[in-house]
Amino acid sequence: GPVCTNLGLKPGQRLTIKGKIAPNAKSFVMNLGKDATLLGLHFNPRFDAHGDVNTIVCNSKKVEEWGAEHRETVFPFQKGGTAEITFGVNEKDVTVHLPGHQFTFPNRLNLSVFDYFDTQGDFTLQSLSWE
Repeated sequence: GPVCTNLGLKPGQRLTIKGKIAPNAKSFVMNLGKDATLLGLHFNPRFDAHGDVNTIVCNSKKVEEWGAEHRETVFPFQKGGTAEITFGVNEKDVTVHLPGHQFTFPNRLNLSVFDYFDTQGDFTLQSLSWE
């Protein structure tokens, strides 16, 4: 999927992603961080992957070291549907805004700026905007 660098997202700013989920989707991933090796937020909705069904798994990654997985059981995604996800950057965490639900994930790497975004898997990016 597409990769964005030099985003310059700072606390108080938001990144909104819109796109289409594949009709036969198993999972998709959105990564937000400093670069591909320092991920402050690995956001991974799983329809049926890695033993998880209809679960959002979040994590952080420092070089090759993954942190502890965080699971959200609210799953507002549908195969073949569209998705709009907003990531709000705060000093201590990232707020993930989903349709009808939101949760926070801690900024474990203490990143002051999120410069990197990518998306992978069964998701087609249609638009990306930030404010």
